[in-house]
Amino acid sequence: MNARTRQYLFGFIFFAVGIYQLTRHDALEASLYMAAGTAFVFNSLAMEPRLLAYKKGLVIVTWALIIGTGLLLLWLVQFKYL
Repeated sequence: MNARTRQYLFGFIFFAVGIYQLTRHDALEASLYMAAGTAFVFNSLAMEPRLLAYKKGLVIVTWALIIGTGLLLLWLVQFKYL
């Protein structure tokens, strides 16, 4: 399994866990997992050779999603578990 396929797989797993959290009526954790899964997918899309013309935009979106996911994680830890 190459690195690109693995990133798509992790993105799918995180997104599936996010949908599971939605069925448990926990929207905050669902948003965390879905944002992380979307970041994995966009990071993998940025490595695709066919999307080389859009690489800069995809990397910007990837970093925005990573930073947003980190902030969501800190907020979740602070207000839900502490």
